Amino acid sequence: MTTSKSNIQSAYTLAKERYAELGVDTEKALAQLAKIAISLHCWQGDDVGGFENSGGELTGGIAATGNYPGKARTAEELRKDLDVVYSLLPGSHRLNLHAIYLESDSKVERNAIEPKHFSAWKDWAKANQHGVDFNPTCFSHPKSADGFTLAHRDEDIRQFWVEHCIASRKIGEYFGKELGTPAVTNIWVPDGYKDSPADRQSPRRLLQESLDLIIAEKIDPRYNLDAVEPKLFGLGSEAYVVGSMEFYSAYSLTRKILLTLDSGHFHPTETISDKISALLIYHDQLLLHVSRGVRWDSDHVVTFNDDTQAIANEIVRNNALERIHIGLDYFDASINRIAAWTIAARNTLRALLVALLEPQAQLRQYELDGDFSSRLALQEELKSMPFSAVWDYYCSTKNIPVGMDFMKVIKDYEKKELSKRS
Repeated sequence: MTTSKSNIQSAYTLAKERYAELGVDTEKALAQLAKIAISLHCWQGDDVGGFENSGGELTGGIAATGNYPGKARTAEELRKDLDVVYSLLPGSHRLNLHAIYLESDSKVERNAIEPKHFSAWKDWAKANQHGVDFNPTCFSHPKSADGFTLAHRDEDIRQFWVEHCIASRKIGEYFGKELGTPAVTNIWVPDGYKDSPADRQSPRRLLQESLDLIIAEKIDPRYNLDAVEPKLFGLGSEAYVVGSMEFYSAYSLTRKILLTLDSGHFHPTETISDKISALLIYHDQLLLHVSRGVRWDSDHVVTFNDDTQAIANEIVRNNALERIHIGLDYFDASINRIAAWTIAARNTLRALLVALLEPQAQLRQYELDGDFSSRLALQEELKSMPFSAVWDYYCSTKNIPVGMDFMKVIKDYEKKELSKRS
């Protein structure tokens, strides 16, 4: 049953008063939230297939499970699906695009991609006021079949991927110029071994050389920001990943580019939230890929759980909303793909709102005073504060469905559009 606007307003008024008692201005928190842009990952909508017409299977530790009906088969369908998602999210948001989502009437090799192959994406983004981020696609290709790309011992194969990443940076620059907001071009490669290697350093030296070639040409940061993404392990690289956290932490610092933290790329018992405050001391900006790890697998729909909240808390507590780029990264083909996008994006925004509603000054004062009992008591009391009333009010004021009403829109779209796809 749809909640009336008057009930939403009444609940918000009470919540506003409760938060004011703690010294929190809910209107200020909502104004800050409205400025946060989440970058939606295009690959959720079609199970990481892309449109380069390669006909190849997913490789490089990439696996989309499930066969829920209605996945996007064309770029036009994917954009149409994304339009529905954006209509269910309060605020203005971005798109995270992979190189394999190009559009061309003929086969284009990945080291030959150009801005013209993404002009339709540019036109769509400009018409809808979306910024666009970009990623080279260094997997699911004959030249990555053995699990190595930028660290490959074959110089010709290595050069192919260098050229692909250089081309991707130019496309990021193109989006940045055309859309008036810098694209974050993020490099992730699957390079690694399933079992313990005899030589761990040589591949890392090759990766370093490749990356140096890729970023040799300086691009105005008003248009493009470079990022590199580490991983602890993956399918086919359980024992050794060339681009480890240690490698990319040092590389990004010495080359003055962004480091990416994917919340599913670390040990199952390890979270990225604690890394944020440490890295922000040394890095001007970071890129986050918000995902949900379940045991060994990283790519699950983001839920409103403790890990997600901890990430949001650290972003806000460190006053880093303008220094951290937030994107989503998962792919679930076992449920409605539009629901998967929407649920996770709304959860990420909701967690950020809870963080913005935190009485930081009071908590820090308790800490400075050594009153850890009061600090813990307040932290626990905050868990039952009426943040949901503030969230519902925010959605309502932005003409976004409140509560489960967003699923009505998705189910209706599934009936009218997705069910007709085969």
